[in-house]
Amino acid sequence: MQDSVLKPAPLLLSGGLHACASRWPAKPALRCGEEVLTYGQLSDRVARLAGALRQAGIRRGDRVAVLAPNCTEYAEIVVGAADAGAVVATLSARATAPEVQNACNDCGARLLIVHRSLSEIAHRIAGSVERIVEIGPEYEQWIRSATPLTPDPEVREQDPFTLVYSSGTTGRPKGILISHRSRALTFHGMAMEYGCYGPDDRQLGIAPMAHGAGFAFIMASLYTGGFVEILPKFDPELIARKMAQETFTGVFMVPAHFHAIFSLERAALDRYRGGSVSLRTIMSNAAALPPPVKAQIIEYWGNDKLHETYGSTEAGIVTNLRPQYQQQKPRSVGPAFALNTIRLLNDHGQEVVAGEVGELYSRSPYLFSGYWNQPTETRAVVRNGWVSAGDLARRDEDGFIYIVDRKKDMVVTGGFNVFPKEIEDVLMQHPAVSEAAVIGVPDVRWGEALLAFIVVRRGASVPTPELDRICRTQLSDYKVPKQFRIVESLPRNAGGKIMKNELRSRND
Repeated sequence: MQDSVLKPAPLLLSGGLHACASRWPAKPALRCGEEVLTYGQLSDRVARLAGALRQAGIRRGDRVAVLAPNCTEYAEIVVGAADAGAVVATLSARATAPEVQNACNDCGARLLIVHRSLSEIAHRIAGSVERIVEIGPEYEQWIRSATPLTPDPEVREQDPFTLVYSSGTTGRPKGILISHRSRALTFHGMAMEYGCYGPDDRQLGIAPMAHGAGFAFIMASLYTGGFVEILPKFDPELIARKMAQETFTGVFMVPAHFHAIFSLERAALDRYRGGSVSLRTIMSNAAALPPPVKAQIIEYWGNDKLHETYGSTEAGIVTNLRPQYQQQKPRSVGPAFALNTIRLLNDHGQEVVAGEVGELYSRSPYLFSGYWNQPTETRAVVRNGWVSAGDLARRDEDGFIYIVDRKKDMVVTGGFNVFPKEIEDVLMQHPAVSEAAVIGVPDVRWGEALLAFIVVRRGASVPTPELDRICRTQLSDYKVPKQFRIVESLPRNAGGKIMKNELRSRND
């Protein structure tokens, strides 16, 4: 008797891409430099990569690592490995050989696919994996000779397709497992929210695809049938020019990217002011946008484009502040993102009232599947199915969320709880200050004393008493840093977040 029960196709990472290839095989999908791939070509290469992995003995659940900067091969490697049922560890192209080795050993990667520009690192850790394939002639021959493989029917949408190593802002990096279903539904949410992910859209991809957000904001275009041009490296003037002169509808950047663009010479900034008429969505994530930088974005590109998104690799996209609220709620990261629910809890697990600070927990279809082989760490961030990234926040009467600080960054000085972000926002109001980071350092009298690291804009200067004065005009005296230190730059991870643990280590 024929089975009459309908079995919908699973939500797989590759589902949108292969469907688009079936609809529009000749449509351009992806560009990097002079290389352009159509949906038909990309779908075929994904199938061949999956086949090559299967012929190499990679089975469902096996781990494969990729070490590469942004390139056309990146998406097909991750998607093709996912179709073969493998879990891809996406390693930062800026990682050192010991970091790559530790990650491969941690997840038990059987195979490493490496970009030729990073082959020296790969060869130094060759003993950690069974095989290394170099992107270039070797890689092309490898996939060309493989029998194409359609998605493994045993792959379930709840299976992890990637293992993203955290950037280690607060300690040893952890492998974050993300399922097919989580990311596929994230792409649907992005299409609902941002208005720049559809068949007629063109995305400019800047952030590293090795980072969770960098991959998601690029892959969403390929899932929804749009076109994406990915840049192999960050060039602020090139990006400003492309946004002004080409027909991109959307771009994702982190705050460090905006800082670099607004540090260009005045003549270059004036030349590209406003962007092209097609540009309608600018998305920011990874770290909070300081209000002065947000004001620059709105003044430069218009008040109808900017979305400031808050989230984490573990929780996915949690909130989004849409363009119409940027000036009404300038310090907010917005209400909950599509399909998301948020709770702010005190230390006893009770929900706080509007205006009070609590730890932010979220629940959505976008949540991660846990940390690789670290059940204790997983339990530490999960509460009854809700996930926390360790951030403290408050909610206003309209339901808009305001990130106060990271729970681990809170400083206790003289018995008072101080949130460094509040101080950083005040320091950023000074026209000479480009960036600011505040930490607590051990102090005999105060327990912890506040230390501010300041990056000054090019060609500007600011005396310490002036920084002290601007803080005292807006902050309680116990929130004023005891020291101000001028530095050339702040240490950042691949996702653009300031690494405060490294700043603390400078004062150990």
